[in-house]
Amino acid sequence: MRILLINHYAGTPERGMEFRPFYFAREWVRAGHEVEILAASQSHVRARNPMLRGPWMKECVEGVRFRWLWTPGYQGNGPGRILNMLTFLAWLFFLVPWSILRHHHVVVASSTYPLDMVPAWLMARCGRSRLLFEVHDLWPLSPIELGNMSPRHAFIRLMQWGENFAYRHCDTCVSLLPAALEHMRAHGLHEEKFRYVPNGVDLAEWGHNREPLTEEHRHALKSLRDRRGVLVGYLGTHGLANALHTFLHAAAILRDAPVGFVLIGGGPEKAALVHEAARARLDDVVLFLPAVGKRQVPAALAELDLLYIGLQRQPLFRFGISPNKIFDYMMAGRPIINGIEAGNDPIAEAGCGRSVPPEDATALADAVRELLALSAEERESLGRRGRSYVESRHQVKDLAARMLQAQRGAA
Repeated sequence: MRILLINHYAGTPERGMEFRPFYFAREWVRAGHEVEILAASQSHVRARNPMLRGPWMKECVEGVRFRWLWTPGYQGNGPGRILNMLTFLAWLFFLVPWSILRHHHVVVASSTYPLDMVPAWLMARCGRSRLLFEVHDLWPLSPIELGNMSPRHAFIRLMQWGENFAYRHCDTCVSLLPAALEHMRAHGLHEEKFRYVPNGVDLAEWGHNREPLTEEHRHALKSLRDRRGVLVGYLGTHGLANALHTFLHAAAILRDAPVGFVLIGGGPEKAALVHEAARARLDDVVLFLPAVGKRQVPAALAELDLLYIGLQRQPLFRFGISPNKIFDYMMAGRPIINGIEAGNDPIAEAGCGRSVPPEDATALADAVRELLALSAEERESLGRRGRSYVESRHQVKDLAARMLQAQRGAA
């Protein structure tokens, strides 16, 4: 079977996020299918974008064929990003005749925003292909509720039309959000088209494909452990939405406890976090380290004892969450403190840690104290529950097979 996957922000392990399109495509290739991904050349979520010398560039990564389409660079969420989106959409319309001649059996529209469903629908309809719409985030609800954009804004109206079009015309809708059906149904989706396929982990990255930490990371972590004892860590993007100021406030509360706080990664909020930690005189308590590569994540998490994930309180999360970070944390076999209020709670479901109210430093500090009071064996038991949960429910190879079944069910 030939599958065409359209995802504006698709990446690879070497280039960076987002990883789900590649991991699923690689599993389909291993199952004997032929997969091509159409992606934009410029994306703010990748660490390294492809350098094009023409209108597009082909690349094959572990059997998955990429076609990188030229788009202009941009910063932030202003007009530059909109131009980047529109350029990518223009390329998709231009490639409709090519896709028909190529005849893909399944066309998957998987970009964050829904407008790529229009050219995807043309490709599928003219080529008599099955059409699958994959929803990562609810647009335009996300920029409305998270970005405070007016529902009457022209851009939002266009995105709303695109979302309604996508739900009406897809053969199957795959959602990463477990509680999104009611919203989708209100915008035109028939319930029988809905499938829930969450994120997951590639077990190979926790085995023979893992890479060691740099000497800088190992030395700094050992030094903090020698001074403080137990290490509580966060690994990932340092953005305002990640509630890391709450993490620092909890560190200040626990400055006299035998515990150190570690933040590994980078992002737009990192400079402010470093400044805040210095102002609060937390230099001996908090350690900031550079980001690590995808295949170094297991080694980094293995150096930590407790793991933190948090998000600002937002009504949008009522539809559920499926962050890759949670499943990486579970694979690490460490107790997790979850500071997210959402329509689902994977930490509670797995029984692998503690859930606390978002943006509540006192509750976070209390959860750290509670876990510190447990014996090492009790903490290990919590970690094993998380790992067992993710191995049984969130392996990429199983999730990719479920999505393939959803595609077949679209016939």
